[in-house]
Amino acid sequence: MTDKTMTPDEVVGQLRSGMTLGIGGWGARRKPMALVRALLRSEITDLTVVSYGGPDVGVLAAAGRIRRLVAPFVTLDSIPLEPHFRAARESGAFALTEYDEAMFMWGLHAAANRLPFLPVRAGLGSDVMRINPELRTVTSPYADGEELVAVPALRMDAALVHLNRADRLGNAQYLGPDPYFDDLFCEAADAAYVSCEQLVETAELSKAGPPQSLLVSRHSVTGVVETPNGAHFTSCAPDYGRDEAFQKLYAATPWPEFSARFLSGGGEHAYQSAVRAWHEEQR
Repeated sequence: MTDKTMTPDEVVGQLRSGMTLGIGGWGARRKPMALVRALLRSEITDLTVVSYGGPDVGVLAAAGRIRRLVAPFVTLDSIPLEPHFRAARESGAFALTEYDEAMFMWGLHAAANRLPFLPVRAGLGSDVMRINPELRTVTSPYADGEELVAVPALRMDAALVHLNRADRLGNAQYLGPDPYFDDLFCEAADAAYVSCEQLVETAELSKAGPPQSLLVSRHSVTGVVETPNGAHFTSCAPDYGRDEAFQKLYAATPWPEFSARFLSGGGEHAYQSAVRAWHEEQR
């Protein structure tokens, strides 16, 4: 068996400009933000990003790293529309492919199963078909003859996800209320990198939660990174909730100012230190 542990910068060293990059989590929940911040420290750009979007999309859009976004939404949850995403989109900084949430999910399923598409009812009769003229429909070959949307597979060159616990082999576990499709992101990508709050021995995974919490298997994982507080400022239940105060700061601060204060220190430790210093100032 292989030890797959890596650092955030080593993960980014495996990525290239022009890639299609999947990012797990959901809105402002359990996003692999330490890996995204490492990506921001690189020169990688021209990305096609596939995501149930949150601040991962917001920071990459604000930094000009996205060529195309494929997403059903981009939200901070308690702030309905991600403001930095909105500003970049309104300026025409990147192209957008917007799917219904169910269509997006089935696109992940198709890619995970190495199928070119999957037929679904979601999207029929809606503007999703109008704003995505490249979408096609198929007719059922059976007696019903039903017309269905052929959702294309969301294949990715690489995926980044964040979970609560993982071992050095690439098995990873969520302990919160929702898996957020992170397993599909890993299985739909050619390479998958898992950051986690804590690296543990394999036997410890079975003690922390029920078998169904063992979401990601080592066969679909290329690298594992231990990044405590690595989902900040999104939530990573039950380890910590969303940092609402800091999220409000992020949403209200012009990107150059936010980036200069919190993202220019040269590494994840500098980011976490800057966040702690800001919280101290608020007391």
